[in-house]
Amino acid sequence: MVELKNEEQFALMREAGLIVQRTLDALRAEVKDGVTTARLDAIAEESIRSQDAIPSFKGYGGGEGIPAFPGVICASVNHEIVHGIPGQTAVRDGDILSIDCGAIYQGWHGDSAITVACGEPDPALADLMRVTEQSMWHGIAAIQDGKRLGEIGRSIQTYVRSQGPYGIVEGYGGHGIGSEMHMDPFVHNHRTMDRGPRMRVGMALAIEPMLTAGSKFTLEGNDGWTVLTRDGSPAAHFEHTVCLTEQGLWVTTAEDGGKAGLAPFGVTVHP
Repeated sequence: MVELKNEEQFALMREAGLIVQRTLDALRAEVKDGVTTARLDAIAEESIRSQDAIPSFKGYGGGEGIPAFPGVICASVNHEIVHGIPGQTAVRDGDILSIDCGAIYQGWHGDSAITVACGEPDPALADLMRVTEQSMWHGIAAIQDGKRLGEIGRSIQTYVRSQGPYGIVEGYGGHGIGSEMHMDPFVHNHRTMDRGPRMRVGMALAIEPMLTAGSKFTLEGNDGWTVLTRDGSPAAHFEHTVCLTEQGLWVTTAEDGGKAGLAPFGVTVHP
């Protein structure tokens, strides 16, 4: 069942989203040569808790021999795609780091991810990050009352294919969000035979494409969490939480609500 929210609940999701946005801004500024992902995790926890919110990821999941996720953020370096566990890994100049962050405010969730370059990135890595971020906005712009959910993945794939031979990661994607972090429906980042249900006002979706500079194929690390590219190629990941309201799209994890990112598409944005 897809959870439909009212304006009051969307407003609480906006508060959660801004907490995540401010936390990611703080982390972006700290990505420098030598910083450990554990240090970034500690900064994120202090930021979220100081804003009267709870980290979404810490203690999430687990079972069947796999421990619950121990971090406040997912920190994935270079060929790690998603779900990297923060630890003593030091980020070095030339690396790219994907940071996924979530917060719960008064029972409602915000979820967002960025990929950050440490120092001056190689031009190919800069392009990978640019295309991944822009593919996210193409996916967000496809959210519209009455349209099929599959339009999101189709829009992401069409844009990515216009930019180069990037790998579009399958099996991991976006999701419904609201009173829980992961809810129905699952959102593919590529075209599928199933067009999916119709989108409706009241829905909230996390849109999060993951691209690689090589193959789309993945493998799971020994920790039971980290997802890596099978061919060792670098990967990028961007994500925003988006609410479909009566007044337009509301990107709750973007400071401006999504106005700048959606301006090229002529999409109505929540005022």
